[in-house]
Formats: sequence, structure tokens, C-alpha cells
Amino acid sequence: MDKRTLLSLAPVALLSACGFRLRGVPEFAFDSLYIAAPANSLLARELQRTLEGSGGKLQLLRDPAAMPTADAIFDLLQEQQERAVVGLNASGQVRELQLRLRIKFRLRTPTGVEMIPDTELLQQRDISYSETIALAKEAEEALLYRNMRTDLVQQLIRRLAAAKR
Repeated sequence: MDKRTLLSLAPVALLSACGFRLRGVPEFAFDSLYIAAPANSLLARELQRTLEGSGGKLQLLRDPAAMPTADAIFDLLQEQQERAVVGLNASGQVRELQLRLRIKFRLRTPTGVEMIPDTELLQQRDISYSETIALAKEAEEALLYRNMRTDLVQQLIRRLAAAKR
């Protein structure tokens, strides 16, 4: 074997030796999932989009008439964006904010058996603030909320995959 071939195989050998494995398609203990959430919920929309794009065999249901036929029902009980002042300057002007995205959910069967009891997840980010660039900070705030929503959806998928009947 020449040196180039040996060097090109070294990273593959090292990664396989350490137990590294790509995160595959999540496997769920249920075949169909009904997402019960408000129609304007951004988190529910992103959860649905992520599950549909994962390429798994999970069938997603959003039609209320299909709820009794679902193997599991995801109830989004609360989705709340919060904004708190955490820093002021000497003249009392806001200098730092903390953004929070809090959700509360549960996973149950149509008969009412809880697979995941009421659970609250929280994401938070700190952001500096300046009144002179308020419009840019508003756009940054929207971007941070979107990133927090994506992180929460990833956490939800891991929890749904770990749920047992």
C-alpha cells in the first residue's frame, strides 16, 4: 500500500475506532403521530417539517378527524416567548436582554395513556441591546428565537424517539 492510500484511510479508521456514528433516521415506538397544536404555532410547523424531512416511516396526521386512528398524540400545551431585562447601564437604559422560549408538551395514546407526561423545555439566549440600532437588534432577536425553536425541535425528536408504549 502506498503512503497516500494509507493516509486517506487513517481518518476513517480513527473515527470508527472511537465509536463515532452519524445520527441516522430516528426510530419511534409508534407508526403514526397526530400533532395537536394551535394552527399558528411555529414550533409545531417546524416539528412537522423536520419529521417529514427525516425520511423515516412515521406517518404524520394533522387532520382532527384522524386523531383517533393515530398511534400517538403529541399535545403542545404551551409555547411562550419571553424577554427579560438582565442588564442596565448607569443611566438606567437597557443594555442586555435575556430571550427565553418555553414549551410544555405531552405525548399520549388516543386512549389517554401517557407515554411522556407533561414536560417543560426551556431555551434561553442573552443578547446585548442598544436603542441606536433597535431595528438590527429586532432582526437578531427573531433569528435567536428561530435558532431556539430549532434546538427545541431537535430535543423533542430525541424525546419522541426514546418514548416507549
